Amino acid sequence: MAEPLSAEALTAALNNLPGWSVVDDMMTKTYALPSYMAGIAFVGAVGTIAEAHDHHPDLEVTYKKVKVSFTTHDAGSKVTQKDVDAAAAIEALGYPK
Repeated sequence: MAEPLSAEALTAALNNLPGWSVVDDMMTKTYALPSYMAGIAFVGAVGTIAEAHDHHPDLEVTYKKVKVSFTTHDAGSKVTQKDVDAAAAIEALGYPK
């Protein structure tokens, strides 16, 4: 079972992930994309990362925006290192493009 991050560890992790925040025990970021189809392509890339990490976010797709939210259910729906690692992998994609 994954362990929730301490407040200090979470603050340190968020300092390295621009635009990410934690609200109601969910690590979240909304990406602004240049078009709806760019958002759909981004969702596909996020899905590939999620499968590779075996850790799947909640995704909300609207016109030119995609909201990505992570929490670790087997840690009591708290933020864990799994969430941070998946978010970092998404950031490495370099979106928006």
